[in-house]
Amino acid sequence: MFEMLVPRLRVNTVFDIDLEDLYSKGYRGIITDLDNTLVGAKAPLATPELLKWFEKVKQLGFKLVIVSNNNMDRVSRFATPLNIEFVHGARKPTNAPFRKAMKLMDLAPESTIVVGDQMLTDVYGGNRLGLYTVLVLPISPEDEGIGTRINRRVERIALTRLRKQGLWHEEEQHE
Repeated sequence: MFEMLVPRLRVNTVFDIDLEDLYSKGYRGIITDLDNTLVGAKAPLATPELLKWFEKVKQLGFKLVIVSNNNMDRVSRFATPLNIEFVHGARKPTNAPFRKAMKLMDLAPESTIVVGDQMLTDVYGGNRLGLYTVLVLPISPEDEGIGTRINRRVERIALTRLRKQGLWHEEEQHE
């Protein structure tokens, strides 16, 4: 069970993901979380740096869908001006939102990446379907809601267990 919480890659931010390398390995789609993955949980719009990252994603040939547990209003306000497809109220880690995003991109699990800041929602959900999972550090943990704060406590317990089992090595934490 705990192995399903281990991402394939851990980085500080989305900007640290080697997109060229992943594209060369056959990945063509990115499912990304919104809050604390792309921007802080209370940030309404993309930063200039994130806009450049979206452009790079597009130029390389990746498709991208935002999958968020947040509500329609929050996700739509962020994604619609950028012309990015999204799935809101996702109820991650259930399979349905990940499958819906792959259908929107017309991609199979083996060519899809999931990027998120939570082990219990993004990583676990992606790993269950065989997607390439990338864990980023949360951008603004102080802005997180109660549900996410509870998840973070569970993640700390899981990390202790993973370290004891030799499945989580700190030196690998951020490539």
